[in-house]
Amino acid sequence: MQLSNADSLRLNVLLAQPLKAIRINESSMTVHALTDKGEAKIALNPTVRDEQYLRWVRELLSLKTTGSPGGYPVYIKTWTRMGHADNTLKHMLLLGEPEAVIAVVYSPSVNHEIGVRAWWANPTLEVARRLMEYPDVIAGKLGLELAEFLMEFLPFEERQVDIVNMVRLCLQGTLISDKQKKALWTRAKRRNPYYVGFLHADPKKIPLELPPSKHYLVLKKQLQTLLDDHNRYAETLCKVLSEEGQKWLQTLKNAMNKPVDQDVVISLFTAIKTFFNLPFAERRGAHTIEIALQRAKHAITPSNEHPEALNTLLATLDTHYLEKFLALMLLAQLGENTLTPIFSGNESVGKVMRRRLHPLTEPLLEKTDILMS
Repeated sequence: MQLSNADSLRLNVLLAQPLKAIRINESSMTVHALTDKGEAKIALNPTVRDEQYLRWVRELLSLKTTGSPGGYPVYIKTWTRMGHADNTLKHMLLLGEPEAVIAVVYSPSVNHEIGVRAWWANPTLEVARRLMEYPDVIAGKLGLELAEFLMEFLPFEERQVDIVNMVRLCLQGTLISDKQKKALWTRAKRRNPYYVGFLHADPKKIPLELPPSKHYLVLKKQLQTLLDDHNRYAETLCKVLSEEGQKWLQTLKNAMNKPVDQDVVISLFTAIKTFFNLPFAERRGAHTIEIALQRAKHAITPSNEHPEALNTLLATLDTHYLEKFLALMLLAQLGENTLTPIFSGNESVGKVMRRRLHPLTEPLLEKTDILMS
């Protein structure tokens, strides 16, 4: 390394104090550091071409932080082998490497403080989306800042499945206002993926005015003993017929109207599986709609093969509601694996994709209407 004397001195003085994160602005050739007292910066004075000089700067940062001048690629190998991921996240943020920050935000143990430092070090869309997956980040002030960032960027996002994920992330907790939720819902009328984002969220976040099913109160009273015992089948049936369940079903119908590409449809079916969340052998959905329908028909008849909770529900449920329960059991078996026979070996989108989906979407919508009748 042949840093200028002035830069070497100032960087060593900077690194001698406690730092929270470092980022490098390559266009202005400036090193920024986050400290307990605020932000410090050093304007670099390159003695060679910028690319080479920045490599030397990062070697110094790596040497002072990790003991190795090799930088992020060497450090990450050692970090992985030693199994000290949780203990070195703070060190990773001092390397001045955007990729090191990305590695940090994908760690399973990010807390709010690490999130704040990572966001300061690399305030990009990828970092924002990833940080919003952590409950600790969402619960803090950073969550509000990230949601505001995503809301501003959302209208310009072109990748459809990313729209789904950004809407889902913004609908967490109390990150956005009711007015903002309604604005997202309005956009959904023009951009289908917004509806899928709502399907992934708490149904209470869906800005629709719909009453519960006309059968809801009677059925809830009939199943109250099972509900008190936390019977999963009884709970799911009542949830679907409740006000929130009806809003979710209407959103599902909206989302099934002209889905745009396969990634969005896969996300939609993942949301279906998550919403019903009943115990089935295939955690990612039945492999065909025909299998799901056959098993749903089998599920409405008591059998020693059924879980005890299911037989208990069937013994209590008025036969008048068996058609609705059949519809529920069909929908509850759908998931991303149900799409495999349709999407395997092709990359169709738009109208062609929707035609291929018709044998699946027709019974899906039929059962949805039964649950909403």
